[in-house]
Amino acid sequence: MFTSDSVVNLSNPVFKKRQRFNRIMLGLSSVAVIFGLFWLCWIILTLFIKGGSALSLTLFTEATPPPGADGGLLNAILGSIMMAAVGTLIGTPIGVLAGTYLAEYGQRGWLAPATRFLNDVLLSAPSIVIGLFIYAIYVAQVGHYSGWAGALALSILVIPVVVRSTDNMLLLVPNSLREAAAALGCPQWRIVMNISYRAARSGIITGILLAIARISGETAPLLFTALNNQFMSMNMNAPIANLPVVIFQYAASPYEDWNRLAWAGAVLITLLVLGINIAARSLFRK
Repeated sequence: MFTSDSVVNLSNPVFKKRQRFNRIMLGLSSVAVIFGLFWLCWIILTLFIKGGSALSLTLFTEATPPPGADGGLLNAILGSIMMAAVGTLIGTPIGVLAGTYLAEYGQRGWLAPATRFLNDVLLSAPSIVIGLFIYAIYVAQVGHYSGWAGALALSILVIPVVVRSTDNMLLLVPNSLREAAAALGCPQWRIVMNISYRAARSGIITGILLAIARISGETAPLLFTALNNQFMSMNMNAPIANLPVVIFQYAASPYEDWNRLAWAGAVLITLLVLGINIAARSLFRK
């Protein structure tokens, strides 16, 4: 039973003011959610309406065609897979080891806080800056575009995502587990390998998957590094086709058949990113 001056009394002016403010904020939040979902649904619906009709078996069996001819995106799909795989293989170990240092060995001193700050800067840096950086230090030196340059640019985009996720997940591991292992005489490296990594495994894998999802649709760094290739090529030491650049070029072209392929490529990337995010959330839930 509430007294007359109780805060939660319906006639209390303080309660009425808070209730009114709560309803206003709840209404504004609902409007913001509806506004965001409206545009998201519109984008996805438009994407599948325009790109769904172009999805066919030919898309996965033939290379990009010249204007007016039938073709697919096989060379672009393979090029994107190759560069994303190499970039992930380069960036993931570096990111995991750096995140491990920050969480397990960087409790004292200035190096760990400075590294976290620089990693956050790199995490929010525009991808075109990364592309220009790789162009200056690699492409301009060797004198030609290549798949290796594209993979190197993508690996730099992978590193800060993996560093952040590894650092955060390892910091969530209770210190009591580490102390118990140390009390049994385990060295630090074995505690990290057998205790910390096992406890944070799902979160670390989630960060890696999210990094792959991020680099799957990056166009700007590949324009300065891998460029593109109209023909089927598996040579990583030469310009190589990739989905983001093909979508960029074909969407801006005046040819309707190329426009359809661009929409189809956008659908493929959307489905890939959606699948990776679902897998990441499923792992994180476990």
